[in-house]
Amino acid sequence: MQVWCDLRTTPSIEELHPVFDSKLTVNGEQFSLNGNAISYDSELVGELVAIRDSNSYNQARALIGLVKWLVVELTDWKMIPIENLIAECEDSGTMLGVVVNHTEDVNGIAFALERGADAIIIKPEDSLIEVCMIAKSQRMENQSKSNAVPIETNDSIKLTKGKIVNIEGGGIGERYCIDLTCLIFLGEGMLIGSSASSLALVHGEVISSQYVPSRPFRVNAGPPHSYVLMADGKTKYIAELTSGDEVMLVSDHGESRAATIGRLKIEKRPFLRISWENDYQISNSIYLQQAETVRVVAGEGQVVSVTDLTVGDSILCHNSQYSRHIGNQVSISSKEV
Repeated sequence: MQVWCDLRTTPSIEELHPVFDSKLTVNGEQFSLNGNAISYDSELVGELVAIRDSNSYNQARALIGLVKWLVVELTDWKMIPIENLIAECEDSGTMLGVVVNHTEDVNGIAFALERGADAIIIKPEDSLIEVCMIAKSQRMENQSKSNAVPIETNDSIKLTKGKIVNIEGGGIGERYCIDLTCLIFLGEGMLIGSSASSLALVHGEVISSQYVPSRPFRVNAGPPHSYVLMADGKTKYIAELTSGDEVMLVSDHGESRAATIGRLKIEKRPFLRISWENDYQISNSIYLQQAETVRVVAGEGQVVSVTDLTVGDSILCHNSQYSRHIGNQVSISSKEV
């Protein structure tokens, strides 16, 4: 974590305190502001955004991945926007700097989502300097202990077998069918589950029977709390989905493609709760409608109705050791049970 000295409205200081890594100025020195644009040694490197409402917040988000440094100032809400921005900046190439005016805000911003901002920008006041020294030291200790692994990409989807350990009734709730504007092929479905650490491959309704015709554009996805993997590699709660969103269709071989949602069909239905263990010995589950037409892809690639599953069977899952924040994959410690 860097600490910058905010000299935008303060006379220049000949010798900065050792805690400072750089300066934010308006006179061309180091990180220098010209309007909202930030330059370093005359090279444009970022932008400052004052976040006052949802519009300015979205303005800041739109810069992620486009600039090296995104520097934000916040008014009323602080921690929720900072957490969201930290999650979205991860692996984007954009570093986040936050202007902090109060000592009580330093730790929250330094350790938000267990990662914190990349830079904290403070005025050269003794009280702020003291708390930043402590936070910076603690961040360095945490970094030295960390054995971080690069976050997986979604260029290919790795599927593994999850052994079913329990099947039980899941009560009655709102069941969502996700209807697409394209056809689903045999062996394809969506990755869905109650926990971000393991998502099950739920097959499309492409198989007809003597009682019902196929619906080869539909995945019977389960209740509103479940995660579903989107085309951009993020997750959404099923309840957040809308027509026009793009989900990820995945085959039993891990091949993926984007598919657009045409509509959602929501009805009250009975559920089964299916639990399995993933690669990290964590118990995971999915709620799916208790119906013969709802199918998952089993461990050997065959398509099996949820009503035919038994304890000891295996199903195909996509496992991850990472957590999710607003759908973004982040390397923080979190447990969903």
